[in-house]
Formats: sequence, structure tokens, C-alpha cells
Amino acid sequence: MAYRFRQNPTSILGLSLILSLVVVAVFAPWIAPYPQDAGHGGQPEVHFDQRFESPSLEHPFGTDQAGRDLLSRVIFGTRLSLGIGIVVLTIAIGIGVPVGLVAGYLEGLTSTVLMRVTDVFLSIPALVLALTVSVALEPSLRNAMIAIAVVWWPWYARLVYGEVLSVKEEEFVEASRGLGSSTPRILTREILPNVLAPISVKFSLDMGYAIIVGASLGFLGLGAQPPTPEWGTMVSQGRVYLPAQWWYSTFPGFAIFLAVLGFNFLGDGLRDMFDVEVE
Repeated sequence: MAYRFRQNPTSILGLSLILSLVVVAVFAPWIAPYPQDAGHGGQPEVHFDQRFESPSLEHPFGTDQAGRDLLSRVIFGTRLSLGIGIVVLTIAIGIGVPVGLVAGYLEGLTSTVLMRVTDVFLSIPALVLALTVSVALEPSLRNAMIAIAVVWWPWYARLVYGEVLSVKEEEFVEASRGLGSSTPRILTREILPNVLAPISVKFSLDMGYAIIVGASLGFLGLGAQPPTPEWGTMVSQGRVYLPAQWWYSTFPGFAIFLAVLGFNFLGDGLRDMFDVEVE
């Protein structure tokens, strides 16, 4: 499996991009040239005498309307965007996987009710549902993550449900059942390890989409609020000043592009390595 991953150049590129983003996120205070402009240690500093400076050696990404260094803000934005994806998908997996396990293994009313509730959520377009939840809550980064998590768990429930239906009839599950193992033990010790591969692939592919949805909510003013250095929020603020101050929206947008590209390439590599298909 690892050989197939290494033989895929796009997989290696995706893994390299993701590792680079992780390093940037972890070491942001030391990498950013002006961490105080991104709010490190308090509120972001402002320098109105340096507002809208074009990209230069001193400010490679230029400055914004408050004179803050955009490179530093984009670097710190990596933390937020990766954090949004990780928190959202962790919540989604924490809800969706147990629902899918129980619905797939049990039969009758329990399975029917769980999957019909899942189908109700799946019938609503993801972004529309996320926008609806965000509007109902006060716009903030935390509420944006809640809104996206509400959208995402049904996909994991449906994925795990389908995998469990095929795995639960395998001989090793029948043997464990014949030995008198309890249902929780069968689900966690026998079935769950055999559905981790498609979950891992979907997690990687979904990270990019979760970053896009988080940035979209920020762009619409329903996610992270200024002056938080979040990529979607910066793109939204910068569009007002296009095309004169083109760098304001361009560099945060390019960061979103690289993150999504990296996770998509990595997800494709994992899918080939595990030889699984996910929705």
C-alpha cells in the first residue's frame, strides 16, 4: 500500500503541502515577521502610516487598510483554517461514526429511525444548511464550526452504515458473536477497525472542503469576525479594495487554494493506497 502511495507524485505533493501548512501553523509566532499584526499576545496592532503598502521586501504580501503585515496574518490564518477543519470533522466523526455503526449493525426500528434522520440532513444542501445554522446563531468562529459540523456528520453516518452492512456478515464477526461477545465489543473491536480506511480517506478529502466552507462563512460575515486573521474574512475585506490593492484578497485566496489542493491530493493518494471508494 505504501508503495502505491509513493509511486503517485500528486500524493507526495499533497503530503508535502499539508506538512508545510502544519509546520507553518505550529511555528507561526516564530515564522511570521510581525506576529503582533496578527494579534499574537493580544489585539492586532495597527500602523495607519503603512496602510496599503504594496508587496516589498519589508512586507512580502503587502499591508492591509490598517497597515498590518498580510504575510503575518496569512501565516496565523493557517492555524485557524486548519483548526476549523480538524474541529469540525472531529465532531462530525464523533457523531456520524457511532450513528452509522449502530444503524448498520442493529436492525428494525432503531436502524430505520437513525437513517431516516440522517437522510433528512442529507436532503438539504450542505452550504445552505450551514448558512441557516450560522444565521440562527451569533456570527463567530465557534458558531461557524458548530454550523459546519451539523452539516457534516450525516455523510460519515451514511458511509459507515454502508461499510458495516458488508462487514457484519464476515466470518470473524460471526465467530465473535458466537463466542458471546457483547454488541459494543463487536462494534469497537471487530467492525470499527475494518471501516477506518474509508473514514481516513474521507477525512482527508473533506478537510479541503471544510476549509472552503469555513472560509465561505467568513467571507459572508457569518464566521470569524475582523480583526481575526482568517483567510475567508481577509478575502472578504480585500474585495472592497480591488483591483487597486489586489494583494489584499489574492494572497489569502491563494493560501486557501494551496490548502484545498494539498488535502485533495493527499486524499486521492490515500484512496489509491487503501483501494477504497468514498462518497
